[in-house]
Amino acid sequence: MVEIIFFSLISMAIGFVGAYWLKIKNIEKRAQESEVEVKRISDEAKHKAERILREAQIEAKDILFRMKNDFDIETRETRSELKKKEKWLNQKEENIDRKIETCEKKENENNKKERVLIEKEETLSERETEFRELLESQKKELERISCMTSEQAKELLIKSMENEARYEGAKLIKRIENETIEEADKKAKKILSTAIQRYAGEYVAERTVSVVALPGDEMKGRIIGREGRNIRALEAATGIDLIIDDTPEAVILSGFNPVRREVARLSLLKLIADGRIHPARIEDVVKKVTLEVDQTIKEAGEQAAFDLGVHGIHPELIRHIGSLKFRTSYAQNVLQHSIEVGFLCGTMASELGLNSKLARRMGLLHDLGKAIDHEVDGPHAVIGSKLAKKFGESPKVVHAIAAHHEDVPPNTVYALLVQAADSLSGARPGARKELLENYVKRLEDLEQIANSFRGVENSYAIQAGRELRVIVESQIISDEESVLLSRDIAKKIEEMLTFPGQIRVTVIRETRSVEYANK
Repeated sequence: MVEIIFFSLISMAIGFVGAYWLKIKNIEKRAQESEVEVKRISDEAKHKAERILREAQIEAKDILFRMKNDFDIETRETRSELKKKEKWLNQKEENIDRKIETCEKKENENNKKERVLIEKEETLSERETEFRELLESQKKELERISCMTSEQAKELLIKSMENEARYEGAKLIKRIENETIEEADKKAKKILSTAIQRYAGEYVAERTVSVVALPGDEMKGRIIGREGRNIRALEAATGIDLIIDDTPEAVILSGFNPVRREVARLSLLKLIADGRIHPARIEDVVKKVTLEVDQTIKEAGEQAAFDLGVHGIHPELIRHIGSLKFRTSYAQNVLQHSIEVGFLCGTMASELGLNSKLARRMGLLHDLGKAIDHEVDGPHAVIGSKLAKKFGESPKVVHAIAAHHEDVPPNTVYALLVQAADSLSGARPGARKELLENYVKRLEDLEQIANSFRGVENSYAIQAGRELRVIVESQIISDEESVLLSRDIAKKIEEMLTFPGQIRVTVIRETRSVEYANK
């Protein structure tokens, strides 16, 4: 048993030793194989490194060769450029040298010329001194001969030159005016004639009636009433004065407000037709008539705006426009005048290629201030412009209203159109009337203004004061001076007189030669 165990242990030991030895042999074999593999890999890496190095060397040589070629090409080009620049610089240098030589020659010539000029200048200075002395002696001789000092002679020369300049200036002004007037006159006449042809208004406008006819003189007593109570009630209700005098079968209404005067006229006509005249009835009739007149005013304003094709006007402005129906200027109805001006403005604006609707609006509103000028101080053009601005009219319309009588300088074509249409409507035959005394006084003033100028022989106001013909003395006034004289007279008339429309000033100069045949 022990032997068996012993042999078993020995066998195990021998097996263990044999296995260990085999393992060691196996490890040694693997180590040898690893060394062989490492050597093989090392050899491969070495060969690969040598190949890469050779390729890199070859590539580096190629790059170096290409760089050398590029450098050689660039060097050749640079040398070529340098040679060209060198050649160009040599040429420039040669040109500069030639220019320097030319400048030196010119400088030498200039120096010679300068020396010659200096010599001439010295000679001229000597001659100038001689001439001055000669002029002084001649001046003294002339003063001795003419008995006139140099200052007096200078003054005479300046005056002569001034007269000559005025003469030349007058000739130039006359020529320019003739050319301008001829051209502008043709165009203006064409536009105005077209406007007049396209709008034909009534020649005699209606007048506001201020006298009420009575069926008989006994009606005057009924209008006055017991102890004057009826006339007082009528005056208190209307604000108009009733004048009952010796005029047969007529009562005169007096008042500044045309609307109130119309209310009083209609009320009185209704009372006369009704026959019942007492304070209570008077108040009732005046109230009804006032409403009727207000409605008439509104309808008249709306109708005027409709006839002109103008829309969007403030209702308050429409009412003021309608109230112009009861206002007159030189016996011309202001509402009819405004409508006429509106049509003329629109016609002329369309001829000029402007906004005809805007022009008609300006023409209709241009006399707006006359509706309230008895209530507000100031020119009616300025009052009307403020009123239009208050109720939202455009700045162009406001300016045209303010400028139509030159209260504000016109700065638009529309403002000038309104001026022209206003003058055209008021100045046409039969449009306006004025008192005989005022008419005669205006004619006399026109002739006095013309006669106040030097050289005027006679003056005549013709064509109802719309033209002034001035006859001058031909020995005093020349043709050119007559142009200046007509302008001076026109300017003085504008400053001193107030008149509707325009006045034409014509200066007439004639030369008469008279000789007698004796036998």
